[in-house]
Amino acid sequence: MKNDSKIAIFRGKKIRKTIHNNEWWFSVVDVVEALTDSVNPRDYWFKMKIRVKNEDGIELSTNCRQLKLESSDGKKYGTDCADTEGIFRIIQSIPSPKAEPFKRWLARVGYERVQEIENPELATKRTRTLYKLKGYSDDWIEKRMRGIAIREELTDEWQKRGAKEKKEYEILTAEISKAAFGMTPSQYKKHKGLKRENLRDHMDDFELIFTMLGERSTTEIHRTEDSQGVPKLRADAKAGGDIAGGARKKLEKRLRHSIVSKNNFKILNENKKLR
Repeated sequence: MKNDSKIAIFRGKKIRKTIHNNEWWFSVVDVVEALTDSVNPRDYWFKMKIRVKNEDGIELSTNCRQLKLESSDGKKYGTDCADTEGIFRIIQSIPSPKAEPFKRWLARVGYERVQEIENPELATKRTRTLYKLKGYSDDWIEKRMRGIAIREELTDEWQKRGAKEKKEYEILTAEISKAAFGMTPSQYKKHKGLKRENLRDHMDDFELIFTMLGERSTTEIHRTEDSQGVPKLRADAKAGGDIAGGARKKLEKRLRHSIVSKNNFKILNENKKLR
């Protein structure tokens, strides 16, 4: 299998990872930064190796390989990386309250089936199965999966057209949501009584449909106008959201009730059982 690199996210921190010998290998420096919030994670890693060797006689470097990962300047450099088992051993030497949640995250991310990289349909099937086990209907799952595809298509355009940071993605998403539903995603989550849950997993059919319309419209505007740079992308996002918002308001006027619902999945599921 050819070498393939990805970015994983742990609590807002980017963890670079790459396929090596059919396994995920993770950037040790990125893991150190995520767990310690050190301003100089490379120096922390260097001193940590010395400390562990002096105290325990263990060479942490034996768990690592130098693999090429893309840096912030867009170039690839040799980087200390460890597989899932190696990272587990390394984080045992890092005093951090994030260690346990990171272990659970790593177990989930590190053991993703590598075959999914070569065959994305496997990842799609796995996601469908998870939703099915949670009790979602087949019709809802179809819309959710289509929404995921539309969202990925949109974020690909954002990345190609100048939006690089997670914060910029959040700003653009908020523009679509405000125009489509009259509230940002964080306001929408509060409206539904959600906290850390994924907002879209708690939308009903119409909410998913208008979300898709706003995002798909935005993607097409980007392409048609060859938009570049965050200010233009932001204007497009509002325009795409306005299209969905206009359609939503017309439907609401005809139905005489709001599409923007306070219902979350728990409420929707309970209502379904009462029918």
